[in-house]
Amino acid sequence: MAVPKRKMSRSNTRSRRAQWKAVAAPLATCPRCRELKLPHVACPTCGTYNGRDVLDV
Repeated sequence: MAVPKRKMSRSNTRSRRAQWKAVAAPLATCPRCRELKLPHVACPTCGTYNGRDVLDV
């Protein structure tokens, strides 16, 4: 198993961590009400998923 031989400097650590970015969740439009929603999740506005009513809204 690989083990670092020397301590990594702060600048090297921080420059490596600078590539870690949070990305916004992709949104899809609901085919029924045309509101933005998360894909593969029931629409919070109209309560449908895959063409069926699954939530009481």
